[in-house]
Amino acid sequence: MIYIFIKSLRSAIDSSAIVSRIGIFTVSLLLTSCSAIKKTNKEIETDFTESRIFKQGYAGFALYDPVSKKMLYTHNADKYFTPASNTKLFTLFTGLKVLGDSVPALKYTIKGDSLIFKGTGDPSFLNPDLPESRVVEFLNNNDLKLFYAPAAYKEKHLGPGWAWDDYDSYYSSEKIDFPLYGNLIELQFHDYAKPEVTPTKFQDSIKLVEAFSPENKYAQRKISSNKMEYQKFNRGDNFTQHIPIKYSNNLITELLSDTLNKKVAIYKGDLKDLEFNKTLYSIPADSIYKRMMQVSDNFIAEQIMLMAADKISDTLKTGIAIDYMKENHLKDLPDEPMWYDGSGLSRYNLFTPRSMVKLVEKIEMEMPKERLFNILAAGGASGTLKNYYKAETPYIYAKTGTLKNNHSLSGFIITKSGKTLIFSFMNSNYTVPTSELKKGMTRILEQVHNNY
Repeated sequence: MIYIFIKSLRSAIDSSAIVSRIGIFTVSLLLTSCSAIKKTNKEIETDFTESRIFKQGYAGFALYDPVSKKMLYTHNADKYFTPASNTKLFTLFTGLKVLGDSVPALKYTIKGDSLIFKGTGDPSFLNPDLPESRVVEFLNNNDLKLFYAPAAYKEKHLGPGWAWDDYDSYYSSEKIDFPLYGNLIELQFHDYAKPEVTPTKFQDSIKLVEAFSPENKYAQRKISSNKMEYQKFNRGDNFTQHIPIKYSNNLITELLSDTLNKKVAIYKGDLKDLEFNKTLYSIPADSIYKRMMQVSDNFIAEQIMLMAADKISDTLKTGIAIDYMKENHLKDLPDEPMWYDGSGLSRYNLFTPRSMVKLVEKIEMEMPKERLFNILAAGGASGTLKNYYKAETPYIYAKTGTLKNNHSLSGFIITKSGKTLIFSFMNSNYTVPTSELKKGMTRILEQVHNNY
């Protein structure tokens, strides 16, 4: 009996010693990890304060752990920066909260022998970069007379704070209620020949002018019309250019009539007498989110805000959607967003890194991480990050944002230890080449990836 007691006692002592050693080992690991993180944070701070890349400009960084709900590192995280296309994260959140799973294509009503429809801002109709919309089939297979009801709103075609001289650049497409062809004219050049134009309606709208700037291979559009000019010189094989369409109500019905091979007229009656009680849905919402986030499509971003405003108030005006989101879903951001458009083209937009981090956390709560990572650009693999932050397995899933002297990156970073952290890296007023700035950003993000 005594032998059994002594043996049990020894076993208990041995077990206690093992537990003790495990505890010491665990504490040791934690201390080592904390020490490595402190060292990493110190190196990152030195980079910000002493590196020529960041020294002259203005940089902000926030790193956050959504599991522990703790900010792990900050540098100017409470300061405002020009976000550029990081604004599209606000637009994505708006779509997720307002639009639902499918894109509303048009609203319509039937009155006698007439189908009267109005646009919702849906960007997918005849858009070559998106899945085929249901609108063509719906309007084509209808025996009723077709009438387009113009939107009753005073939204400007270009956003506040946009650069006016970008009006004929592909990234400055007009905001309208019923977009067609992605709101772009496509020009395909072959050697010295006159370019092929799509839609073909604009084929006669382009003319040859005497070369005055041989370095400029791009055609130009008049600011107030769809008249275009091009210079005659060799652009190489199959050079393609896209120019925003200058819209009017008449042009919308003309393009619709040409496309459908049936007459579409403008509705001249009083819209107050109509109830647009039916909605046609076109494509899955994720398809427009993915295009917007991966290639930073400004046109889609602006149209998402118009669709959201239409659903909220039956009026297509970006400011309505922004005010609604700020009042109902963004009051808990650390700093009030100075938010003016959907795309980030506006230089009036100002956000802080810590607010961007909070926004990304909110987006993650709206959709599974696997679905979200499929929408975002992946470092070294897809979208605007395809040539940056390369690794054998992508460790960054994020949204870029670039305007002259401003560059931001916000999203997720996966560490070697298996953590998924949220970060926002914002830069304004820098004068080094953006390619050099990105090298400095890569160095810091790799430190986070390797040591956290």
